[in-house]
Amino acid sequence: MKAILKLEGMHCGACALNVDDALEELDGVRRSKTSFPRARAKVDYDETRVTPADLQRAIKQLGYDARPA
Repeated sequence: MKAILKLEGMHCGACALNVDDALEELDGVRRSKTSFPRARAKVDYDETRVTPADLQRAIKQLGYDARPA
């Protein structure tokens, strides 16, 4: 399954890397690619292990807002 999330609150490319690291630590996330200029995260995940709400929660724990794009 793939999800695209719109992010708010990132300030630089390092923020995008932090988002990817946090998402890829979740059980069931295969890959995350976050673009700082586009303020979007594209996430490939196993829907039997993780939900879009889990993805948003992990991003919000970093201090950024996330919602479906």
